[in-house]
Amino acid sequence: MTPAPPPPAPGRPVAPGPSATSGAPGGGAAARPHTRASLAAQVHELGVRPGGIVLVHAGLRALGFVCGGPQTVALALRDVLGPEGTLVVPTHTPENSDPAGWSNPPVPMHWWPVIRAETPGFDPAVTPSRFMGALAETVRGWPGARRSDHPHVSFAALGPAAEEIVAGHPLADMLGPGSPLGRLYDLDADVLLLGVDHGCNTSLHLAEYRQAAPPRERVGAAVRTPGGGQDWAWWEDVAIDSADFPRLGADLEATGVVRIGPVGDGTGRSMRQRAAVDFAVDWLARNRRTEEA
Repeated sequence: MTPAPPPPAPGRPVAPGPSATSGAPGGGAAARPHTRASLAAQVHELGVRPGGIVLVHAGLRALGFVCGGPQTVALALRDVLGPEGTLVVPTHTPENSDPAGWSNPPVPMHWWPVIRAETPGFDPAVTPSRFMGALAETVRGWPGARRSDHPHVSFAALGPAAEEIVAGHPLADMLGPGSPLGRLYDLDADVLLLGVDHGCNTSLHLAEYRQAAPPRERVGAAVRTPGGGQDWAWWEDVAIDSADFPRLGADLEATGVVRIGPVGDGTGRSMRQRAAVDFAVDWLARNRRTEEA
C-alpha cells in the first residue's frame, strides 16, 4: 500500500486541483481518474485516424479529472494520431481587434487610438491565445509546434503537415480558402470537439466564405513590423458570425455524419471537416440572408 502523503507545512497554501466530482453524473465522484490511455481509447473510438490530421476544439473542464490535465490530453491525441499524424488547434487572439467594436465590455471612444497605438504587434512566437482553452495553449508551446502569423485568428499545428497548414496565412480571407481552414479542407482533415458544441466549430466559418454574397466588414489588428515594432493594419473581410452554429450543428448531427461518444466525463464529437463544411454551405444558403437578398 502506498503511504499517504505528508500534510502540508503550516501556513503554506495548498493549490486547488480539479474536482474529482466535476462532470460526474449527479455530482458524485467519477469511477476513476481519466488517463492518457483511457482518453486515447475514447478518441480512437470516435474515429480519429492514425496518420490523419485533426483540428481540435476543447473545453477540458467538461472532461472531468484528467491525470496531468491538458498535457495528458495532448499526449493522448498524439498517441492516436501517431508520428505521421498532425494535431491542429485554434490560437486566436480576439482582443487584438478594433476596440470600436468591443461590447463585452465596451471601452470609451477616447481610448480607441491609444489601444490601437499601444497594443503589441502580434508575434506568433510569444503572443498568447485568449479564450481558446488550456489545450490550445499547451499545443502552441509544444516543442516543434508551428503557428500561423495572422494577428487575429492564428492556428498552431504539431506534426509532419504543420508547416503546410499554417504557412502563408493571409491577412484578408482570414478563415477562408487561403487560410489554415482551407488547407485542412484540402487535406481531408477531421474536426474533434471535446467538451464543446458546434458553437466552437471554427471550420463552419469556411462555409461563410463560400456564400454568394456574404456581408463584409473592416477589420483591424496590431501587427509586428519587420524591425520588431508595431503598426495597426486594416483589411476588408467576411463578417464572420457563429450565432447560429449550434442550430446548424444540430441539423448536421441529424444527418449522421458526426460521431458522438464519451471522452472523460464529457462528450466528444468527431467529423470529417469536408462533410461539415459542405453541409454548412447549403445550410447557410437556406437559412441566412445575403447582401444581394
